[in-house]
Amino acid sequence: MLDTLEVVTTVVVGLMVGVEFSVIFIMNRILDALPEDSGQLGHAHGGRMLGALMPFWYVGSLVLSAIWAVAGWHHHGSGLVVTAAGLLIVSVVMSVLLLVPINNRNKTWTPENRPADWKEQLHRWNRYHYVRVAVIVAAFTLLVAALA
Repeated sequence: MLDTLEVVTTVVVGLMVGVEFSVIFIMNRILDALPEDSGQLGHAHGGRMLGALMPFWYVGSLVLSAIWAVAGWHHHGSGLVVTAAGLLIVSVVMSVLLLVPINNRNKTWTPENRPADWKEQLHRWNRYHYVRVAVIVAAFTLLVAALA
C-alpha cells in the first residue's frame, strides 16, 4: 500500500510541476504574442480556469505527501518526504498570500476595465510564479529521491 501511495504522490506532484512549467514556458509566451487585447483576455481566462483547478492540486499534493511522510516514517527516505511536504506548504502559502490576490483581480479584467498597471501586475505574478515553480520542482525532486 505504501508503494502505491509513493507512486501516486510522485506522479501527482510531477504532473503539477509539468502544468506549471507549461504556464511559464509555453502558455505565457503564446498569450504574450497574441495581437491587441487577445493576450490579456487569454490571461484572464487562464486565471479563471487554472485558478479553479490548481488549489485542489496544490493542497492534494500536500496532503498526499503528508500521508506518505506519516505512513513511511520509519522507512528509507522519510526525511526527504517530510522536507518535500514542507516545501509544498511553502508553495501553498506563497500561492495564497502572493499569487491568488493578483489572479483574483486578473481573472475579472477586460480591455474596458483593466487597471493601468495590469501588465506590471502580471509581471509580478510571473516573478512569484517562477519562485513557486522552483519550490515545487525541489519538492518533486525530493519525492523522486525518496523513492530510491
